[in-house]
Amino acid sequence: MSYEKLAKEIVQGVGGEKNVASLVHCATRLRFTLKDQSKADKATLEKNDGIITVKESGGQFQVVIGNTVPEVYAAIGDVSNILDDHKKDNASVPGKKGFGAIIDIISSIFAPLLGVMAGAGILKGLLLIATNVGWLSTKETTYTILMATADSLFYFLPLLLAVTTARKFGGNTFTALTIAGALVYPSIVELKTAGTETVFFGIPVIMMSYSSTVIPIIIAVIVMSKLEKLCNRFIHESVKNFVTPLISLVVMVPLTLLVFGPFGVYVGNAIATSLVAAFGFSPLIAGAVLGACWQLFVIFGVHWGLVPVFINNIAVHGRDGIKPAAAASVFAQTGAAFGVMLRTKNKKLKTLAGSATLSALFGITEPAVYGVTLPLKRPFIAGIIGGAVGGAIIGQAGTQAFASGAPGLLTLPIFYGPGGQGFPGLIIGITASFLISATLAYVLGFKDPVEEAPSETPATPVKGNAGQIDEKVLSPVAGHIVPLTEVPDPAFASEAMGKGVAIEPAAGRVVAPFDGTITVAFKKKHALAIVSDHGAEILVHVGIDTVKLEGKPFTLHVKEGDRVTAGQLLLEMDLQQIRDAGCATVTPIIVTNTFEYKDVLPLTEGTVQEQQELLGIQAAVSDSSVATTTTPGKEVLA
Repeated sequence: MSYEKLAKEIVQGVGGEKNVASLVHCATRLRFTLKDQSKADKATLEKNDGIITVKESGGQFQVVIGNTVPEVYAAIGDVSNILDDHKKDNASVPGKKGFGAIIDIISSIFAPLLGVMAGAGILKGLLLIATNVGWLSTKETTYTILMATADSLFYFLPLLLAVTTARKFGGNTFTALTIAGALVYPSIVELKTAGTETVFFGIPVIMMSYSSTVIPIIIAVIVMSKLEKLCNRFIHESVKNFVTPLISLVVMVPLTLLVFGPFGVYVGNAIATSLVAAFGFSPLIAGAVLGACWQLFVIFGVHWGLVPVFINNIAVHGRDGIKPAAAASVFAQTGAAFGVMLRTKNKKLKTLAGSATLSALFGITEPAVYGVTLPLKRPFIAGIIGGAVGGAIIGQAGTQAFASGAPGLLTLPIFYGPGGQGFPGLIIGITASFLISATLAYVLGFKDPVEEAPSETPATPVKGNAGQIDEKVLSPVAGHIVPLTEVPDPAFASEAMGKGVAIEPAAGRVVAPFDGTITVAFKKKHALAIVSDHGAEILVHVGIDTVKLEGKPFTLHVKEGDRVTAGQLLLEMDLQQIRDAGCATVTPIIVTNTFEYKDVLPLTEGTVQEQQELLGIQAAVSDSSVATTTTPGKEVLA
């Protein structure tokens, strides 16, 4: 399935782009905030082969994609305007309350940073190893450059969080960045470092170190966003573009240094100290609980509540002793998926479990959890048991994390500190988690889906009798017919997108080739996809490389979901403007679901008029039309 098609189906499944208040993505999930969740079609989305599962958690509608989520996210930007508007009015979203609101805020703020945070964390861990074993000296300039590369994200974390928080709450990004910049401004840092007594118009200021902090800037930007909206209500349009930022800066920077900053630092330290105390009381029990429950936290989205604690510990103490136990849970579910792969007789499940195991080894557990262990139940329980054992070992060993990053094979260096203390315990813990979970998943068994087999009942065609023309496509464009092989674009010329023809237009009009429904109306207006009432899917792509024209030569008369009749005007284009921009006007007309048919044949040569017969579709027996019988899954037990 193409990313573009999947993106269109996801947008439709969440209730259309007008129902989307905001969208971010993490390593494996699209995280929608919807205006009305009742409009989302969760059941249909879960049936889509490109989607692992759909979760509703922390006030978000989460579509779990897997490793290709960045590509799908980008495709959503291509087929809709969802990503163009970073200032959606969150006030139109039903209010979330309590813990759900907190989780929604934290996940929206941190999710965009996870990828680069993991990359920087891995580099920081490798540098720790290199210096500990003597491969690199901290006095070398090479180390200085690499350490700046690895540590800059964490040092300037308030600036990055200012951006994501401003986007979440609809505040001015540059004003938020300026406030964050003031917190780490050299002269402000020097006041703290030198212990200088600081006052602001006679009010004492408790100076704190804000590098790498989390809570102060989040609180500051949230309040700033509210202040901006208030100012914009009363300040005249002619001056608000500079008066509102002026007021925001003059109020928020001192207020943050006086109130929000110290409060945020104290709260963050208090939470972190409480959790550290729990591990100090009984690291074995605390590690076992976290190792067993981490994937449950992930499923319900509440793990986001611990992410700021991990970061705060590393910022304040240079290390974190809580996060390592979570690694046991990751490797436990990896082992459970591996046990399923070894045990199952179902070829599709074996392939899925194998790929999910590989993905989970590198920290991406959603395909393993949602696609394999959780649906089969017993393997998921096996993972919980294995995670508890491994977490207990890691907790008792006193393993520490020295940088941020999702636990996985590549991020193991972030757990290697001075002298390697606690690192052997981590290796033993994750190995035990993997092996115990794999063994239990294999031994306990699960309901193994049985392969579907064709019945002896003769199959019948679904779209007519093979060998005849079962559906005709009328020409949507008047002009001269050009073979696809002569189109100056390999995607069309190779028929990789489907069979059809191209037309050099004689007029700037595109009409409906049959009665049907508009399935895609590209936001650049240069192309349309329409499905007939009989199932033929047609793409009309006006010109080559015309997407770069930003829709200027085009006038679109329909939108996605519209019912149209044969001959109805769909699109108008200025052919001369397209040519003046250096683009070819030749227009491919493609049957994109060609694979469902026996053949697609041209019915006309030379010049064609609008609504003249253009293509003939021959139906064929498809795999989906073959009657099948399904043997109920049999219990596979030791």
